[in-house]
Amino acid sequence: MRNNALIVVDMINTYDHADADLLVPSVRSALPHIARLIAHARSERVPVIYVNDNFGEWRSHHGEIVEKTLAGKNAELVEPILPDDESLFVVKARHSIFYETPLSYLLSQLGADHLVLCGQVTEQCVLYSALDAHIRQLHVTVPRDAVAHIHSDLADAALRMMERNMGARVTSTDDVTF
Repeated sequence: MRNNALIVVDMINTYDHADADLLVPSVRSALPHIARLIAHARSERVPVIYVNDNFGEWRSHHGEIVEKTLAGKNAELVEPILPDDESLFVVKARHSIFYETPLSYLLSQLGADHLVLCGQVTEQCVLYSALDAHIRQLHVTVPRDAVAHIHSDLADAALRMMERNMGARVTSTDDVTF
């Protein structure tokens, strides 16, 4: 039996970056699935870990990141999936959820060996995070309808790479089991 963790990648976001216009439609499509995954994980008492970019704000902590996004023009993309009091939060500065973060240590403390990755961006942060999880011999599931992309062709290729090269289980939100 695997010990699970749901990882929500970079969803606490102001969407005021260069690729936002390409990304936002995909986020809108993935958002209900991500919200369902979070609710499902919480109902099963599976740890929900938000791993989020700090957007270069080196004095920021998760409260400041959340506040900034809720004050932005796309708050409706954040409100349905806000961290609750039980959620864990790891701040990252680069693409991978593991790069220079305490996530590996946290997962070992939780005994988690199976990660369900949702969030954004499929062809960037989700892909690199899946690779780093694979290197750490963690099992990975990626629900294709709960990840958002900038370029759909690259996202499709990234999902195929995760499945074929990293042994990730690529499925739908409805087929995720914790």
